[in-house]
Amino acid sequence: MAMGNGKKKPAYMAVYEKIKHDIIRGSYEYGAKLPSKRIAADTFGVSISTIEHAYWMLLEEGYVQSREKSGYFCIYREEDGFMPSDEEAAAPLLQQRFEKPEGFPFSVYAKTMRRVLSERGEQILVKSPNSGCTELRQAICKYLARSRGIDISAEQIVIGSGAEYLYGLIVQLLGRDRTFAIESPSYEKIEQVYRANCVSCRLLPLGKDGIESSALSSCGADVLHITPFRSFPSGVTASAAKKREYLRWAEKNDSVIIEDDFESEFTILSKPEDTVFSLDKNQRVIYVNTFSQTIAPAIRIGYMLLPERLVKDFEEKAGFYSCTVPTYEQYVLAEFISSGNFEKHINRVRRKKRKLHFGESEK
Repeated sequence: MAMGNGKKKPAYMAVYEKIKHDIIRGSYEYGAKLPSKRIAADTFGVSISTIEHAYWMLLEEGYVQSREKSGYFCIYREEDGFMPSDEEAAAPLLQQRFEKPEGFPFSVYAKTMRRVLSERGEQILVKSPNSGCTELRQAICKYLARSRGIDISAEQIVIGSGAEYLYGLIVQLLGRDRTFAIESPSYEKIEQVYRANCVSCRLLPLGKDGIESSALSSCGADVLHITPFRSFPSGVTASAAKKREYLRWAEKNDSVIIEDDFESEFTILSKPEDTVFSLDKNQRVIYVNTFSQTIAPAIRIGYMLLPERLVKDFEEKAGFYSCTVPTYEQYVLAEFISSGNFEKHINRVRRKKRKLHFGESEK
C-alpha cells in the first residue's frame, strides 16, 4: 500500500500514519468515534486485521481509547495531557525488561571488532576528542535520522560511558542550584546520581499516562527528568498528549527537559514512538540514550543530544572533560551502526516480539 509520497510501506503503518495525522490536525475531535474496523477496511482497501493493527498502535501511543462493544474513540487533545478515567479501558502496559538482547549477533560484532583492529591499527591508541570520536557521532546522527526522525548535527552529540555519567555532565551544564523533578517511582539510580551531585530533587507521582498534571504544574522545578517509554518499574508510557504537555510546561516555565529514552528501540510497534526531543520546537529537551540494552550491559556507551542553543554552554562549562569511552570501542560501534548491522538486529528483535504479541508474522 502506498500513501502520500508513494513510498512502499506496510499497509497498517500507512493507515496508522494517516489517522494519526487526521487526529493531530483536528479532523477527529476529542471524544469522536473512529470508523468501525469494517468500514475503515473498506475505505482504505485493506483487511480488517490491518485496521486492527493500526488502531492498536494508535491506542498504545495514547491517541485513541477502546471501549468494549462500542469501538475506538479519539482521546487526544492538544491543550491537555489527561487520559480518560476509566481504568479498564486503558491500554495494557508491557512491563518486561530484558537483561540482555535476544538473539544478538555476537559473531557479527566480533567480526566488526577484528576488522576495526586490522584496518585502524595504531589509530585506536589515539586519544578520543572530548565529545567522542567524529565517526561514532556521525554514525549516530545518520541512524537517528533514519530510524527516529531526529535531524541533528554531530556537534550536538556527546559520547560518555553510560547514562549515569551523562546525568553528571548535565548537572555540570545546568548548574547545581537548579531543582530537578523526577518521576515517582523511577529507576533508583536517577535520584541517586542527582543527589550525589548535590542537586535538589522533587518526586512527581506517575499516573497511567505519565506524570500527574497537577503535580507537574505545581512542582516549581527548573529541570524535568522523564522516561516517557515504559518508565521503570511502573511500565508507564507517556501518551502523545502527555508528551506535548511536558513541552508546554517547559516553555511556560523556561525549564529544561531531560528525556531518558532507555529501551525504546525495542517497542513492539513497527516504529519507535515519537521522542519528546523530535517534537520539541523550542530547544528545551536534552535527549539521553545508551547501547547497554540494545547490545549488552557491558557496552558502557551512551550519548546525549544537546539542543543547538546549549552546545556552546556545554563546551564552556563541561567540554573539558575527556571522553570516558575508549577510542577502539567507539570505532567498533561506529562501524557496527554504519554497516546496518545494528538496525538489522533491532528489527529482528522487534519482529520477534510483534510475532509473540500478535500471534502471527508481520507482512
